[in-house]
Amino acid sequence: MPLFHPLAVTDLRKTIKDAVVVTLEPLEGGDFHFIQGQYLTFRREINGTEIRRSYSICSGRNEGILRVGIKRVDGGAFSTWANTELEIGETLEAMEPMGRFHAPLEPERAKSYLGFAGGSGITPVLSILRTVLAEEPDSSFTLIYANKGVGTIMFRDEIEDLKNTYMERLGIVHILERDSQDMDLFTGMVTEDKCARLFDKWIDVQTADIAFICGPEPMMLGIAKALKSHGMREEQIKYELFTGNQPGKLERPATTMREKEATGTYELKATIDGSSRTIVARRDMSVLEAMLENSIDAPFACRAGVCSTCMCKLVEGEVEMVANHALEDYEVERGFVLACQSYPITNRIAVDYDSGVHADL
Repeated sequence: MPLFHPLAVTDLRKTIKDAVVVTLEPLEGGDFHFIQGQYLTFRREINGTEIRRSYSICSGRNEGILRVGIKRVDGGAFSTWANTELEIGETLEAMEPMGRFHAPLEPERAKSYLGFAGGSGITPVLSILRTVLAEEPDSSFTLIYANKGVGTIMFRDEIEDLKNTYMERLGIVHILERDSQDMDLFTGMVTEDKCARLFDKWIDVQTADIAFICGPEPMMLGIAKALKSHGMREEQIKYELFTGNQPGKLERPATTMREKEATGTYELKATIDGSSRTIVARRDMSVLEAMLENSIDAPFACRAGVCSTCMCKLVEGEVEMVANHALEDYEVERGFVLACQSYPITNRIAVDYDSGVHADL
């Protein structure tokens, strides 16, 4: 079964000048039913180099449509191409939806949600917000959305439409870094102190069931600290980040193994889609690098230990996982590793991609 599947681009729409909303329709193969908050990993060759990038789905699960938001990043090959050259009618290749930035829906319960987004971090939060409001009729949602200014607010019209539709159940707080507002509290950077003041006067954290945070790392860390200081438990806070460190996850520091410029080889057995293959690789290569070097089409996206696309189960041997911003402690204890960050300690390693890795997605 191929890892990537073709999707037709059926619509393109600018949400701000440097961000585009892409509507997609699966053509053949793959299951593109998604859970709110998940993302798609795309593959495209640009200037002779294969580029893989992950973008969050912004549509609600109830809408019956597949959309992603792509914000242009300075120097970003894929995001620049998508914002300047991508056209309706073209075909994109993508993996099936992945990601665990979500919580189970409970239509019979009345829950209180908090959503924090910075810039393009609104994309998965918007998917969650849309789905919750539609499928949990008694639940409420408060969105705190931080941007540099009014002109950088992605999905501004859609958010206002949702507010008008769910007036009694949706609260929105815009915090703008540059543009002044009626209250100083809503102007400037989103910091731990600002959040603490928001929670003291405007938002009751004590009654919230869950909080979703997606944005720059410093902002996420400050929000999380403020939430915890106001009584929210770690397990009630969900984070999403595609680059940099992700708080709330286990991180294993690098040992001296890599620093010694490890020499020699190791044997690696990889099982993917029911087929196993054994290869020999240099000891200074990660499990993922070894597979790609030997033409094994293993799944990957960020290569930074953040997205969990390369998650697999270690069934033999021992590895050093030098960075981990995606796996929970209990998953590491069960033997799951990130192939892009795993380096051999023993002479023989065996990994299995078919051991229920993404059964919960």
